[in-house]
Amino acid sequence: MTKPTLDHYFATGAPNPGGAYSHGVVANGFLYTCGMGPANPSTNKVEVEGIAEQTRAVLTNLRAVLAQRGASFDQVVKVTTHLQHLHRDFAGYNKGYQECFSEPFPARTTVGSDLANILVEIDCVVAL
Repeated sequence: MTKPTLDHYFATGAPNPGGAYSHGVVANGFLYTCGMGPANPSTNKVEVEGIAEQTRAVLTNLRAVLAQRGASFDQVVKVTTHLQHLHRDFAGYNKGYQECFSEPFPARTTVGSDLANILVEIDCVVAL
């Protein structure tokens, strides 16, 4: 069995990772992103409140990760979202999400999670 070639990278314009992980990994024609939060890339601090604002900040950070490999949201095939307050924040999250994604929408999973001091975290899979 041949081991796939993996291209791990860090993106300029995205917050520094908070642990031992890459912003993205390219394998077999797909880009897999890390779970991204709403931190400002310049300060690595969360500077916005509210689910819609944090969703926009997360998607801005993910856009930087995709752009580093010449990709865009139009190439996203799967999105996984973690919400601190699933029922309370889903509508606000979905509104911010629809500002970046258009029909036909990628496949998506949205779950409630115990997040550390943020309201939303998103990762995605991108066809290159």
